[in-house]
Amino acid sequence: MRHHYKGRKLGTDFSHTKAMKKSLAQALFLNDRIKTVESRAKEIRPLVDKIITWAKRGDLHSRRLAIAALGDKELVREIFEKVEQGLWQDRPGGYTRIMKLGNRKGDNAPMVIMELVTEPCVPKAERKAAAKKATPKKAAPKKVEKAEEEKPADELEEKVEEAVEAKEEAAEEAAETAEEAKEEAEAPKAE
Repeated sequence: MRHHYKGRKLGTDFSHTKAMKKSLAQALFLNDRIKTVESRAKEIRPLVDKIITWAKRGDLHSRRLAIAALGDKELVREIFEKVEQGLWQDRPGGYTRIMKLGNRKGDNAPMVIMELVTEPCVPKAERKAAAKKATPKKAAPKKVEKAEEEKPADELEEKVEEAVEAKEEAAEEAAETAEEAKEEAEAPKAE
């Protein structure tokens, strides 16, 4: 029986599962991104979040807990330094992202890419406020574009009017020259 052994078994005995989780967490912190099976990624997510929370606390006890969980003093030192520099400072949780890739060819296991989220967190209220402020700005350029579109239409109308006037002038000149030609032709006959 598995008394007090939490989490997925992942197809191995307890000691191998524990070592696998530790190894995957180390790889994630070293590379910022790993490709693994979905169940393993979901299983190490709480461990990674705990370690980052300990790093945000920053005291000696938290550092010792992180070293016990990861088993690498240098890696823990790097994580704590990143947090001290302000990484994840404004993020209250959700330090990892899991993106599905599809199934593996050999055994059809669902594969994922798990990565650490490093971009700053923007609260929902601020995003909504920014979206509301951005909406009128977007509407204003559309009006400007319409006005700009109308200007070319006005220019086209002016060009059409000029062309019509030029055509009428050309037709009048042609009519005058035709009348002059008729008069010149009739004048020799009259003589």
